[in-house]
Amino acid sequence: MILNDIMNQFLLYSSFFCAFLSLIMCFYACARVGSFIKASKGLDWDTIANITGDLGTIKKTIQTLNNRLNGMNSPKLADQELMLQLLQKQPNQAMNGKMTNVGG
Repeated sequence: MILNDIMNQFLLYSSFFCAFLSLIMCFYACARVGSFIKASKGLDWDTIANITGDLGTIKKTIQTLNNRLNGMNSPKLADQELMLQLLQKQPNQAMNGKMTNVGG
């Protein structure tokens, strides 16, 4: 009998604790949604489209950078051969009298 009463008290108080915790989490979620709505209130569709485009550009840049960083550990021979050919062609272009704008 005593064990049954203790178990009932435990279940009662644990359910109250879970309900109170759920109420606090609900208030927290409502506050976050309210702050998001307040922050995005002044945005129009053009601004959202620009933000989306900027995010896409940043994502592509990060992917390119990651690919370059991953490729640093295993250089490819074809890239080195192309660089050597480019370096060999540059003096020939200077001798022909043609000045080319190389670089940024």
